[in-house]
Amino acid sequence: MNTKHRIISFIAIILGFFMALLDTTIVNITLPKMTEYFGTTMNHISWVVNAYNLAFAAMIITASRLADQFGRKKLFMCGVFLFTLSSSLSAVSTSIEMLILFRALQGLSAAFVVPVTVPLSVEIFPPEKRGPIMALWGAFAGLAAASGPSLGGFITEFLNWRYVFFINIPIGIICLLLTFKFISESYDSTANKSIDVLGILTISASMFTLTFALIKANEKGWTSSFILSLFAISFITLILFVITELKVKNPMLPLSLFKIIPFTSGAIALFLLGLGMMSGSYFLSFFLIQVKGLSQLNAGIIISSMALGSMFFSMLSAILVKKIKARLLSALGLCLLSLSCFLYSSLTKDSTTMEIILRLIVGGAGMGLSMSNLMNSMVKNVPKDKIGITSGVNNMTRTLGTVLGVAIFLSIFTSNMTLQMSNAKNSVIKTINADTAFDSNAKKEMIISLKTSSEKSKTLSDTIKEIDKKEALTLKSIPPMLQNKVKLSFDKQKKETKRIFPVIQDSFKTYTVKAFSFTFKCGCLFLIPGILFAFFSDKEKKPLLKYENTTENII
Repeated sequence: MNTKHRIISFIAIILGFFMALLDTTIVNITLPKMTEYFGTTMNHISWVVNAYNLAFAAMIITASRLADQFGRKKLFMCGVFLFTLSSSLSAVSTSIEMLILFRALQGLSAAFVVPVTVPLSVEIFPPEKRGPIMALWGAFAGLAAASGPSLGGFITEFLNWRYVFFINIPIGIICLLLTFKFISESYDSTANKSIDVLGILTISASMFTLTFALIKANEKGWTSSFILSLFAISFITLILFVITELKVKNPMLPLSLFKIIPFTSGAIALFLLGLGMMSGSYFLSFFLIQVKGLSQLNAGIIISSMALGSMFFSMLSAILVKKIKARLLSALGLCLLSLSCFLYSSLTKDSTTMEIILRLIVGGAGMGLSMSNLMNSMVKNVPKDKIGITSGVNNMTRTLGTVLGVAIFLSIFTSNMTLQMSNAKNSVIKTINADTAFDSNAKKEMIISLKTSSEKSKTLSDTIKEIDKKEALTLKSIPPMLQNKVKLSFDKQKKETKRIFPVIQDSFKTYTVKAFSFTFKCGCLFLIPGILFAFFSDKEKKPLLKYENTTENII
């Protein structure tokens, strides 16, 4: 295979991989528009994302094994075809139920595409090129994950939500044509054609119930019987899966792989990377919209600087790894990612765009240095015929990490936000009581309204309108001779309201920032153990002894 042939083959693989991974994030920003179009609730529309994640997480290990057994090219092409078809069906959906169904099919298709991309890439390049290729793979992984919000925001702003799915159709067709023409079939040479049915059922059930529990945990409550039952089912089916794999002649996931320290350490590090990453890029977009008041498009564009940083440092790691050990680069990457979360915690409502972008670049550098090196270390430390299933494991652990990250950090943020809003109301009440312009009745009404209302986003114009209504009612009930005095009193209150309103809003924003800051710090703490596991994600090369060099030279 010549160089041109290899490059075209790699482009085909990256197109399918990028398309599947992009759809995990690009849809999120279009959900409000979908909610409005279908006239449904945010709870219901969230299943457009949940259905994709559930199907993807439940099928990814099974898809990796089937590809090893029956042909990676076949499974890749089937996955791309189904993904393209389900994208077109999602784009023309006429009901929310149809859209959720086709999104589940998309997630199922993506499970056949994503894990196969690594073994297919390894097959078309010689071993000495594996490092740079994995760096490129990691760069596009970072780009797909982080560019989703900006691309989704752009499409939503200038087109409509259906084009989020329409753009997959030409990409899918080009990918299929290039794959058919240029990519050769590959298998796991040690795998026979017998299907481990019990293994497939138990691991799929375990991953499905675990992912479903994490998705619903904040809505139902982490200690609710529903969530605890799902966790119990997931644990029991996982135990059954392990027992099955130990007993069957041809297991779908050889558990002996977990005896390889770099494989296990890399998988745990990727899990923690996916988990910690969500406290950064995911929650930072909310920070930009809720605290900084940016539009979804502008927030997405700023977040995309993380993708650019990830791409650059992923490519740079391919050069650095020749001089610095891969495990050190992986550990450094997770250290930078952890640092970026800590730096996010210092952001305020007055932070400049450049201050935010610099922090995102630190996070992107961490992703770029760690992700590709962790995956490359896992791949190179397992037998070549197990690269397919290894790719499935590392993608599954990273995916579970991101789902768990959203669930945990949303729970942390929500509970801390409740505390901070209580503190904010107490602070505002003190401000109102200390004000000398309002009379005692006005203060009392404002405090009662503040305590009983869950809204902290009431606008100044809404507040002035309420005062105007009260003024009109008061004027109707008093004699004409007292009306001028009452008008002056209300005018004074409106003037003071206009002065104090920004102070009150500022107070609520200050406490909202504290909730975000606490969440970012938690993300930093979750990532710190990943640094240790990343350090053990590759074997340390022992230098050859003098007599070994001599023998080698003689031979």
